[in-house]
Amino acid sequence: MACRDDPTEPKKLDRRELIRVQEQYGELVRDLMTEDPERVILKLVGRGNAYLTELAALRAHHASVRLRAIALLENPSRTVLQRIAVDEADSEFGKAARVRLEKLSLD
Repeated sequence: MACRDDPTEPKKLDRRELIRVQEQYGELVRDLMTEDPERVILKLVGRGNAYLTELAALRAHHASVRLRAIALLENPSRTVLQRIAVDEADSEFGKAARVRLEKLSLD
């Protein structure tokens, strides 16, 4: 009996999945070219995974994106929130991180 998921075999790409990803990419590029990039990124930050949300909280160019990302961080991202609270204590980002940490500790 053959192994169904042989790790040495390259993963076969479903053509429908490839088409779906290409369409998403095309829509994203179109939105970035025709709309306000800040608004597009704000929409995307809520749909991203935890890593991307943490990255946005730490490094996003737009303040509104950073603040939104900070507000979305959950318990597994406490170290990121603590880092922002300490490193940027006097900024609006440090204050937002402290507020989010307090909210997480109450939950």
